[in-house]
Amino acid sequence: MAGKFEIYNDKAGEFRFRLKASNGQNILASEGYKAKSGCLNGIESVKKNASSDSSYERKQTASGKFMFNLKAANSQIIGTSESYETAASRDNGIESVKKNAPDADIDDLTS
Repeated sequence: MAGKFEIYNDKAGEFRFRLKASNGQNILASEGYKAKSGCLNGIESVKKNASSDSSYERKQTASGKFMFNLKAANSQIIGTSESYETAASRDNGIESVKKNAPDADIDDLTS
């Protein structure tokens, strides 16, 4: 099973997407979008930017965990990872996005 994007509605009624790895784990989550078209544009931006290592902002949280943001060419954040215990785990998450995002199918859970 390949990775996939899931589009869903959050509690506020906004559209969001998450990228799931082939094992079903969430590896990237979006912000909320008012319109589904904006959410779909976000997915396309992830697909376009996922393979470029320079698109990833590697961070450490105040609590000492590790995470990353995927940014578009205009430096806007298009996806955020979960928190990881180690920098190596975070880097594995980045590699998983690079591997899964470009060819991932879209599963629309809102229709």
